[in-house]
Amino acid sequence: MSGFDHCFSTLGCSELSLHQVADLAGRNGIETVELRALSGTLDLPAALAAEFGAPDGLAAFLTQRKLRVAALNTSVRLFDGADLSAIEPFVAWAEAAGADHLRVFDGGGRLSRAALDRAADWLEAWQADRRSRGLKVDLMIETHDALADYGQLVAFVERVPAARILWDSHHTWARGADMEALWHRIAKSVVHVHVKDSKPDGDGHRRYVLPGRGDFPMPSLLALLRSSGRRIPLSLEWERHWHPELSPLEEALTAARAWWGQEDFRCA
Repeated sequence: MSGFDHCFSTLGCSELSLHQVADLAGRNGIETVELRALSGTLDLPAALAAEFGAPDGLAAFLTQRKLRVAALNTSVRLFDGADLSAIEPFVAWAEAAGADHLRVFDGGGRLSRAALDRAADWLEAWQADRRSRGLKVDLMIETHDALADYGQLVAFVERVPAARILWDSHHTWARGADMEALWHRIAKSVVHVHVKDSKPDGDGHRRYVLPGRGDFPMPSLLALLRSSGRRIPLSLEWERHWHPELSPLEEALTAARAWWGQEDFRCA
């Protein structure tokens, strides 16, 4: 059956340890989290080492708390000279957590054919290394910069059809992409989805607001995702780490229940 693993990014509660994140998730009936920041730092390997000592300590904690980690998010940028070695500190932690993916950004601006070819070569090198080591975790590329553009995203998935995409649905929508048309071009590549809400301010920019208080077309997105027949992590990316003026994450999670039409915001 199709559905969603409702979860949230720790970008919205970056000051918390994973113990505290687990408490927050439990209070809100959430069983899956996406790790971007912990204990006040974006350096996840350092934060996890300080809290758990070694990857097996993290694995034991997650089992005890029945908490699933959907992804660990790196700051690596694919189109800006990505370096495989920068991903390495995350790998053992991701494997111990049973995470499906490590996130890398797209980066870049206007993409040339040469840039697409370099990215394809880099991802091929990653896959070769992954296979040789028997790793379970894979990479996903977020539509944050160059790939927030409809045409460039479509060109990328056509050039690298095996690439896994973290679709930041708000970013592509805010850049003017027709959501349904884009979905039909990228659906097979999408493995994770970010959602947030916003509304225009007086300066022609968009301002993040609590879920359901802006004009992001959530019903349309949900209908598209349900049509896939797959379970896809649907992650609230509440960017309080970058926008400290935003309400606490717990308030956003409460608002998201109605936004998503979820009575208890719980993963199956």
